[in-house]
Amino acid sequence: MIGLLRGKILGNQPPRLLRDVHGVGYEAAAPMPTFYDLPEVGAEVTLFTHLAVRDDAHTLYGFVKVTDRDLFRSLLRVNGVGAKLALTILSGMDTQTFVGCVQEGNSDTLVRLPGVGKKTAERLIIELRDRLDDFSGVAATSAGGIASTVDNPVEDAVSALVGLGYKPNEASRMVRGIETRDMSSEGIIRLALQSTAK
Repeated sequence: MIGLLRGKILGNQPPRLLRDVHGVGYEAAAPMPTFYDLPEVGAEVTLFTHLAVRDDAHTLYGFVKVTDRDLFRSLLRVNGVGAKLALTILSGMDTQTFVGCVQEGNSDTLVRLPGVGKKTAERLIIELRDRLDDFSGVAATSAGGIASTVDNPVEDAVSALVGLGYKPNEASRMVRGIETRDMSSEGIIRLALQSTAK
């Protein structure tokens, strides 16, 4: 199991980021809060990782905060929640809000996340309620800007939202309602996700 990687950021295009670790390029999928906390391309970063091994693929997931990785692993233990849905949940809602929803039994807020229906929300509450005590004091993720590495941040934002599970027309509609001038793709994505969580 690969649990931690330290290396230079070669590129980031949500939901994937690429790091150079002693000459080896590791690509990892990451939730949006991880991208908010990353330094600029070329800087060194330490990521806590989770390696998912299947018959057809080995997929690496990366997190700046160990609590986010631990919550990701807790989500994977929930019946019917795979890595893609877990990543979408962590991208659409900060850790503190998610933990609060589960502990309060607030399924109405959870179903606003893409891919989370009523039954999935109820399973999250039932199966995680007693497992999240260690996360109760986690502060909400603060979103910081990082430099965009693409020519068209609007298109990149739409692509990233599609990668997180939104339908293309839904992702376009989410971005259309945002004043995107002079914004990075990460800023656009953050505002789009915040609008769905309200």
